[in-house]
Amino acid sequence: MRTIPSIRSLLFAFVMLAISAAAFAQIGVSISVGPPALPVYEQPPVPAQGYLWTPGYWANGDNGYFFVPGTWVMAPQPGFLWTPGYWGWNGAGFAFNEGYWGQNVGFYGGINYGFGYGGQGYEGGRWNNGQFEYNRAVNNVNVTNIHNTYNTTVNNTTVNRVSYNGGAGGITAAPTAQERTYAQEKHIGPVAAQTQQVAAARANPQQRASVNQGKPAIAATAKPGEFTGKGAVAAKEAGAPYKAAESKPAEGKATENKAAENKAAETKATENKAADNKAAESKATENKAAENKAAETKATNDKAAENKAAESKATENKAAENKAAETKATNDKAAENKAAENKATENKAAANKAAASKAKPASKPPQTAKASTPKPENATHAKAAPEKAEAHPENTPRPAASAAKPASKPSPQTAKASTPKPENATHAQAAPKKAAPSPEKPKAVAAARPESAPKPAKEETRPEERRQQ
Repeated sequence: MRTIPSIRSLLFAFVMLAISAAAFAQIGVSISVGPPALPVYEQPPVPAQGYLWTPGYWANGDNGYFFVPGTWVMAPQPGFLWTPGYWGWNGAGFAFNEGYWGQNVGFYGGINYGFGYGGQGYEGGRWNNGQFEYNRAVNNVNVTNIHNTYNTTVNNTTVNRVSYNGGAGGITAAPTAQERTYAQEKHIGPVAAQTQQVAAARANPQQRASVNQGKPAIAATAKPGEFTGKGAVAAKEAGAPYKAAESKPAEGKATENKAAENKAAETKATENKAADNKAAESKATENKAAENKAAETKATNDKAAENKAAESKATENKAAENKAAETKATNDKAAENKAAENKATENKAAANKAAASKAKPASKPPQTAKASTPKPENATHAKAAPEKAEAHPENTPRPAASAAKPASKPSPQTAKASTPKPENATHAQAAPKKAAPSPEKPKAVAAARPESAPKPAKEETRPEERRQQ
């Protein structure tokens, strides 16, 4: 779909080039006698910033040659310069080559029009960032009004006022390869103000060469169409005798053919060179575009890979951080739960212990156990039985608080212990220490130690009572 518009654009460009070539080709009828020499005149001052100088020249009409005054004209667009038109011999007569506006100054016949147009190129000014700067060395500039100026000396030792190229007495200059290239660039023909200047000169009889003899009444104007007033400048003198030498077309058929062949060869070489340059430029452009595309693709891929790696790394780090945070939260929660359980267990144990302490009754003092002494088989065994130790007050154990009453004296019958019969005296010695008094001396023991009965112990204060105290 995009190929068709491209082809249309290319065809349109070729058509425009063809139109441009035709528009700026030679125009008018062939004349055997060239135009008069260029008159001598002064340039009027620049009227305002942005005006460019267009030199005067001889045009041809129904009444012969007439002079079109030079004038200051606003450029059709920034960056464009004026290439003057010129008369050139084509082998059969003189024809006029129309001037044009373009980004570069092309071939204008090698004619020295003055004021920066010395025969090749233009040294009267230059464009700088959309502003035109004037060379004061060749232009009449009022620096009070015009500030964009510079001063560069132009070396022009040869003063030649011949106004045509080729033929008898004409300029012999030929276009350079660069000037041919400039001729193929985009051009704009004379603007309306220039067409107006030509019309005014044609209508003024004083501008005809047959009347002014090569010295026109108006050689320059400050602006197009101003043929009166201070802006109109008359010629100071004619550049040469009125009539130029006549050029004869019958100078030789061979010469004409040779000139035509040379012209054709030059044109062909120019076309081939232009085609080669165009192909080389297209190839270079395509290669550059391919390289740029590859570089952009690689940069895009590298950037995508870097972003992908960065995103993956960020995701992994985020996952690790989340995992660590979850693990820490779990551990902290478990530790808190464990601490809470331990605390609850401790509180429970403390509560149970306190409840047990409150519910436990005071312990009763142990009752005096009735000693059951084994019955001795004989006197020998009986003597070996241990006697009841005398009870001393300091040795008597302190009864419990609940045993307030004194213990009753053991009766002799009670004191008799039913001790298993020992096999021998040796076994009898292992009997318990608290043995009942022997049957032979029950009374004596009781009589001898009436105070041996345990004294009632002082009532012991219970633990809960002590806490209350």
